[in-house]
Amino acid sequence: MAWLILLVAGLCEIGWAIGLKYTEGFTRLVPSILTGGSMVVSVVLLGIALKTLPVGTGYAIWTGIGAVGTAILGIVLLDEATDWMRLASIGLIVAGIVGLKLTSAA
Repeated sequence: MAWLILLVAGLCEIGWAIGLKYTEGFTRLVPSILTGGSMVVSVVLLGIALKTLPVGTGYAIWTGIGAVGTAILGIVLLDEATDWMRLASIGLIVAGIVGLKLTSAA
């Protein structure tokens, strides 16, 4: 169950990272509220997951999910670059996430 909670926490991290772009420096009310809510939910869920998962593994996977998801949504929603080096780097982060999960005792 901790892994599922960590996954949802990572997805919420993607939500707030992308949400920051839409808040326009926290000058837009609705995006700011949604972004703030995503931040709180993400950190609370991370804390719950870390009750049973190793902190280094859990935190690294949480940030990895956030980084990969944010980079992909940046490409899809915000027309960010898709050069091979960027995509390969995203792939390396995914490989790291998988490696950490596979080697985790929890």
